[in-house]
Amino acid sequence: MSLPPKLWFQWQRLKKAVTSSFETPGSPGGGAVRMCPHCRALINRDAKTCPLCGESIGPVRARGGSSTPGRIMGVIPIPTTASSVMVVANLALYAISWYMTQNSAAAQLYGAPSMGGIGTQVLMRLGAKAPYILPPYNQWWRLVTAMYLHAGLLHIGMNMWCLVDLGPEVESLFSTAKFTVFYLVTGVAGFIVSLGWAPYGLSVGASGAVLGLIGVLIGASFHHGHLGREYRSQLWKWVIYIAVLGIFFSADNAAHFGGLGVGLALGYLVPEGEPATRPSENLWNALSLLSVLVIAGSFVMMAMQLSP
Repeated sequence: MSLPPKLWFQWQRLKKAVTSSFETPGSPGGGAVRMCPHCRALINRDAKTCPLCGESIGPVRARGGSSTPGRIMGVIPIPTTASSVMVVANLALYAISWYMTQNSAAAQLYGAPSMGGIGTQVLMRLGAKAPYILPPYNQWWRLVTAMYLHAGLLHIGMNMWCLVDLGPEVESLFSTAKFTVFYLVTGVAGFIVSLGWAPYGLSVGASGAVLGLIGVLIGASFHHGHLGREYRSQLWKWVIYIAVLGIFFSADNAAHFGGLGVGLALGYLVPEGEPATRPSENLWNALSLLSVLVIAGSFVMMAMQLSP
């Protein structure tokens, strides 16, 4: 199974929306490569036969106007199964935290933060990464719950935009079970690095897991020759761009690069595609179920410590 080429074009669209300096002119067909519908290898866009599997390839479908397959109105990406669940969970936690912030502000007769900002105390109560992870409190579940909390509208907006772009790519390239494991492991790894870098700081957000997904794609690209190199160079530019933004906006770059590093290792070492054997399938299904139980259990433990 090969890397899907459409992420390249999605990143270009996102970067164009944020800054024109990253624009890359594209051809009307959308680029130089496409995916073989039979073996999913990256091949030249004009190829009539896949050089890897030998199957005949149909002509490139013309794109009318600005519409793009897999997007609502040609703009909003449609997330796949597991990524949809992650997006909904993040949005639900943001709605709860915003409601709690408004109630707290009304009760104490002060204004709530602007731009959909969430109160620090609310984030702390709902499970932000904080010193309480360390002994004697040992609230390890904060490494998980912090992934689903965000500090404001811009924060969650950017993270969810990246997630709905990246999630389907990783999920289709590896599998839903592997995506679920990758998302949890890279997000937690990011906050572990953040805890080591700034043990007494407060941090929230899905960006460690998002950078982890970028790392997975970069790691996988090493197995795809010159097309992988081109793909990888664009993803590295995006990593640098995020790092620069993180410096200016005081983001948790330790969490970002912790997630990125673990994602790189996973993308390089874990075989692409659905598990090839029944034992492998059972293993990944078990790891995926364990990941879901860890996430659910973390939120149960968070709810148990909420004061009335």
